[in-house]
Amino acid sequence: MSTAPATLSFPQARILVFCRAPQPGRVKTRLARHIGDTHATACHRALARHTLATVCRAGLAPVQLYGTPHTRHPFFAECAARWPLSLHEQQGEDLGARMHAALHAALDEAESALVIGTDCPLLTADDLRRALELLQAGRPAVLGPAEDGGYVLLGLRRSDAGLFRDIPWGTAA
Repeated sequence: MSTAPATLSFPQARILVFCRAPQPGRVKTRLARHIGDTHATACHRALARHTLATVCRAGLAPVQLYGTPHTRHPFFAECAARWPLSLHEQQGEDLGARMHAALHAALDEAESALVIGTDCPLLTADDLRRALELLQAGRPAVLGPAEDGGYVLLGLRRSDAGLFRDIPWGTAA
């Protein structure tokens, strides 16, 4: 198992990484139309590993890997053996409900939390550090914008279900 630095910079925060199990036909489906399910699944797996390596090596805060459809998939066991993180199952009807539930649980034990996905390879440890610094300084929320109009990072000190309702998750819109 790879270890994080002995001392975390933000022990009262949590970093929540959302990830689907790498199942052909269920991940990177828009990409799969062009390169096939096998290659799209391999891409998903590589992106997830890159994200987890970046987050865990940074040593910023405890890392919680939120898997779907469940955490019994061998990929999640591999991740838990390789990096210092805890495994959690996503709970909720859609991505918004699942993010809200995870943030709500994390904020019951921490002062702030960041939620990220595994498909943003340009997100760096410095980006995560800056977001955590802003939250620690009292900002109620932090967003890392994405080129498509969405976001690659959401940091909160308090979770409100209204932030996650009526959003067309996982679409080009």
